[in-house]
Amino acid sequence: MEFLEQVADGLAKEALEIEEATGDEELVKLVMKTVGASSTTLEEAFLTAVRIRRAEARALVLLAEKRKAHEDSQ
Repeated sequence: MEFLEQVADGLAKEALEIEEATGDEELVKLVMKTVGASSTTLEEAFLTAVRIRRAEARALVLLAEKRKAHEDSQ
């Protein structure tokens, strides 16, 4: 399964980078449909990788805000 996760994460990373650069919020759905037409296993792994990367990004923003608030209060 390592190969599956590597491929899925690579696609997720690329899709999210392009989505951020272009503002195209439909890109992830388009990649999902394209991948899913050939491999539902890769489609599921791709969506999992997208969710993980988005969750990580939100958590990093939260942590940065908390760090800044702490430093400002010092």
